[in-house]
Amino acid sequence: MFAHVDWPAFLFAMFVVELTPGPNMGWLATLSAHRGRRAGMMAVAGITLGLALQLVAAATGLTGLLAGSALLYELLRWAGVAFMVYLAWEAFRDNGSASPAQGHGPSGFRRGLIANLLNPKALAFYVVVVGQFARPEGGLIWLQIFALGVIHLIVSVLIHTTIVMLGDGLGTMLQRWRTSLTVRSAFAIALLTIAAWIAHSTSRA
Repeated sequence: MFAHVDWPAFLFAMFVVELTPGPNMGWLATLSAHRGRRAGMMAVAGITLGLALQLVAAATGLTGLLAGSALLYELLRWAGVAFMVYLAWEAFRDNGSASPAQGHGPSGFRRGLIANLLNPKALAFYVVVVGQFARPEGGLIWLQIFALGVIHLIVSVLIHTTIVMLGDGLGTMLQRWRTSLTVRSAFAIALLTIAAWIAHSTSRA
């Protein structure tokens, strides 16, 4: 089913997207430092559940979208490119001025769940980025997207759990990391590279 998947490119994209500095990183680190690892892991659980529900929506909704329409395929392909360019711009301009959202304990779980469940970028990510790695010759589209999305969820949980486990010291480092022009530029370039790869590798010409 997955013989067509460029695994190095896929895993590179998943890790870059998750490692790109953002408010959630600082929030998780601060939450675990101030309220303990249990509160941090509850927040991770909420984030993961929200993403999982977005993944199900994307996998079930994309099946018909990719079946038999060259125009829709091209629209989806270029939407994926545009989305990665947008993430690159967002990574570059994030100078740490956006304060992490508050929440701890059960409220941390709810915050993680609601923020990701209602985040249109999460659904767009599964549709226009993860969806780029699914091919009709690989079998059922929805099953491919679901399986690839589960891999992304595993990457997400690993990174978020690491942030929670390292806690306060990592929170201070992440804040300096987010405000570094060099780091922001490096991630922006990496995301633009992924955008270029998507544009090239998914062309049917």
